[in-house]
Amino acid sequence: MNLQASAPDGASGGVSAVSSASPVSAASAGDSDDAIRRARACFVLVNPSHPGNVGSAARAMKTMGFGMTDGVLRVVVPRFGGPLAQEESIAFASSAIDVLEAARVYDSLDAAVADCSLVYGLSARTRDFAPPQLDVRDACVEAVGELAAPATRVAFVFGTERTGLSKEQLQRCDRFTQIDADPEYSSLNVAQALQIVAYELRRAFGVIGTRALDEERPDYASHEEVERFMEHLYEACVAVEFIQPAHPKKLFERLRRLFARTRLEREEVQLLRGLCKQMIVRSIRR
Repeated sequence: MNLQASAPDGASGGVSAVSSASPVSAASAGDSDDAIRRARACFVLVNPSHPGNVGSAARAMKTMGFGMTDGVLRVVVPRFGGPLAQEESIAFASSAIDVLEAARVYDSLDAAVADCSLVYGLSARTRDFAPPQLDVRDACVEAVGELAAPATRVAFVFGTERTGLSKEQLQRCDRFTQIDADPEYSSLNVAQALQIVAYELRRAFGVIGTRALDEERPDYASHEEVERFMEHLYEACVAVEFIQPAHPKKLFERLRRLFARTRLEREEVQLLRGLCKQMIVRSIRR
């Protein structure tokens, strides 16, 4: 993802999206629009350095029906203050100022996705020990299915303009998601990448319909619950000398990837934390 910002209306002229509420599809479009408004999907921008990109991202979200409710746009440690701190972000948002007003700012990626049960990390580069990989369309279909469970939330995470998500940030995600592009030049602007994801989410809601938000799903653990378990597991692995803190190698990265594939439910996290506790207790008694 490069550092260029998309131009506001005054610079290049706006191109209106075709409304899905045509006479032929008005009923189904209304259903999917309602589902999108009810959806608990959020978009996370990590360390953005250009306020124009945040404004363009807000505009991209609103054209697809996302962002008008509190906390759908989440910004992690922006380098220019809050989303409304710079005139450039407001100008590039065009008529999506309400999305900027509803945005939240966080001091870490973990905090930004703490309430999410499924986190998708967008990156053009492949990484060692990355989470399971999904094409963006498949990821959005999975995300809409995930949103069927009560109170679940999904997040799509976008890295900084110059370098994208770091290896460590991507490992904090449950899915590694890529957008199909020319391999000779696969770098997308942050707002462009977000626009594609928002479109694919909208498309998935249209295909699956409103039933997605009414179906029963397993009670998956939140990102925060899984991260607390991973910290507990690391402590237990050190206690039984399975991992040497000075020379951890790649063992814990492999364990993290294993649990990312598994999709832990809340009861399973509690069970595994009980196991970790006993490992630590037994190591102390030796």
